Amino acid sequence: MYQLLLLIPLSVDLQTFDEGWPAFLENAEQMPGLIQESVTRIDRCLYGQNFLQRVYCFSFEDQESLEKALLSPPGEKAGRILHEITGGNLILLNGESKEDSLDHIHSLSSS
Repeated sequence: MYQLLLLIPLSVDLQTFDEGWPAFLENAEQMPGLIQESVTRIDRCLYGQNFLQRVYCFSFEDQESLEKALLSPPGEKAGRILHEITGGNLILLNGESKEDSLDHIHSLSSS
């Protein structure tokens, strides 16, 4: 699985961001190949220095699917809206993501 991560720093005005988010999401959800999306709203920093207030994750089957999605008309429009509602103040990352369940991990260690 490949993921696109949107990191929203503390310096982004959340009122402007939240007002524009539905328009962004409407386009982002039309990107071909999108499998799943999630959000983490940062409540507090447990250790270190925090500079984020939200983290959004958009999942795709592979890197090629992610790249096609970003270059699609809905992906390009979503990108323009995201730039507008953050003033260009965000961090975009992408990379391979792997998951495993604790049950599966325990079953491997007991074999």
